[in-house]
Formats: sequence, C-alpha cells, structure tokens
Amino acid sequence: MACGAPNAAQEQPAAYTVTDIEGTEIDFPAPPKRIITLSMSTDETMLGLVEPERMAAVNTLLDDPVSSNVTELAKAIPQRIGNPTVEEIMALQPDLVVVPDWGDLTMVPSLREAGLKVVVCKGARNLTEIRETVTLLAAAAGEPERGQKLLSMMDAKLAEIQDKVAQIPQTERKTVVLISLMGGYGGLGSSFDEACRYAGVINGRAELGIRDFQVMTKEQLVQIDPDILFLPTYNDHGNYDVAAFRREYLDDPSLQTMKAIRTKAFAEPFEGYIYNCSQDFVFGVQEIAYRVYGDAFKQSEDEHLSAVE
Repeated sequence: MACGAPNAAQEQPAAYTVTDIEGTEIDFPAPPKRIITLSMSTDETMLGLVEPERMAAVNTLLDDPVSSNVTELAKAIPQRIGNPTVEEIMALQPDLVVVPDWGDLTMVPSLREAGLKVVVCKGARNLTEIRETVTLLAAAAGEPERGQKLLSMMDAKLAEIQDKVAQIPQTERKTVVLISLMGGYGGLGSSFDEACRYAGVINGRAELGIRDFQVMTKEQLVQIDPDILFLPTYNDHGNYDVAAFRREYLDDPSLQTMKAIRTKAFAEPFEGYIYNCSQDFVFGVQEIAYRVYGDAFKQSEDEHLSAVE
C-alpha cells in the first residue's frame, strides 16, 4: 500500500449497541443523523449532544419564548412535531427515535416493526434521572464522550451556584410556593423541589409534606404563608388568559392575610428554566436563586449547556 493511503477500515464508523431502560438492545451501524425525540426535555438534552442538523424535527414548544431557552438554536431545525402518529414519525425517516417512558409507549413496537431504531428513556424528574438520560442519549447518538463532558459541565455549574448559595445565612433563607398551571406540580419529589434545595430556598409545599402532584388547598397555602409566590406566565402564545388564573389567588379574600400577598412579594421565574428536566436544570436552580436572592444569580434567558464544539 502506498505511503499515506487511507485505511478503509478506519474510515468506516464503528458499529455499537445501546441498551435502553426497558432492557432492549439497539444496534447502530453508525451514529444517527436524523434524530427525533418525543418530548421537549429530550430535544433539549439531545441539542447538548449533537449538532442541530442531526435533528430531523423538534417539539413545537421549543419555539415558545415563554417555555423554551433554546428558541434560537431550534431555528436551525426546520421540522416541528407535537404528538406525532407512527405514520408521521415514519414520514420523517429518522434513524433514531427517543421515547420517554411517560409518553405513548404503545407505538414503540410498531415503530420497531417498521425498522426504526427506538430507544426508550426515562422521563427525567430529578437530577439523578437527568444525568442517566444524558448518558443514555449520548450513547444512542454515538457521542459518549460528549455525554461525559456535558455531565462535567452540569457539575461545574451547580458547584458555582452552590458556592454563592453557601454565603446566604440560614436566617435569611426564604420560603417560596410555586403556583403552577399544572395543578399539583411542585411538591416533594418534583424537580422543582430538588432545584429549590440546590438554590438554598425552602419549598413551602414540600415543607408542609405535600407530595408532587398532590393538589395544595388554599387553606394549606395560608398555613405555609410563604415569603414569595412564584406566579405562572405561560399563555399558549396569547391563547390562554394566565392573568385570570393568577387573579384566582391574588384577589381571593381568604388569602389576603398571607405575607407574600400583603407585601406583594411576587416573582415570575422564567419557565424555560424552572420546568426544565434536561441538562439545563442547573439554570433552573440559578433562576430560583435569582428570583429569591437577587442579582448575584442573574442570568440571561438563552443559557444552554452543550458539549458540541
């Protein structure tokens, strides 16, 4: 062979196998180039692991500036999906479909029978599960090194935030209650509760023992008597009257004795961070700290951790 001639075997990408959370082994002859994931958070995770051009489509919510911190990044991806059918997914000709386990798992066998490579992952609800999902999606994308880099970036960001939080005296720690459009979201076991702990903030729902997706009564809200109320801002592109929803609390005569209402201690945290269950959960931690403790934690609304150079 002539000196410097390329080695054909080296030019071929190495095949690999990934085992998803259901124990299914998926063989990849090469890293996928037309990826679809069936949730907003897994789209955000994947966009920290691969270039946008490797995404065949992303969730429509990535375009919503109230809900998404990656609106600019999403502009590089032309196709949008919401809750696609098997036929709609097949029409996009993906070489990887990621399905979170809280989604419609009944379509998984049909997609596999059609010859598509499907990886089922956790619909992450806490930092441990986010880290597991980053690792699995990185493996599925053929980018395990980027997965490890992304985890290291998360660790570094959390350490930076916690160094600042450690300087806040315990006597100055505040209690918050999240008023969410998602009913009982925000109690013990939620990603919001975990983010509050990292942010040095007392989550009033959890403090009272209200579990995630247990509905908090207004009597319980009075009992918690938070220092600050986090109010929702999502308006479905102007199609939902979020102001009317907020007035159900702020104008309720039975709540007027509450400290937060008496002092008008209301905050509107950026929902693209505080509901985030991708690697950008870390910015949710910082957002909570910013809304409670001020400018030492201030950040823009387009922060996004990515291991893509």
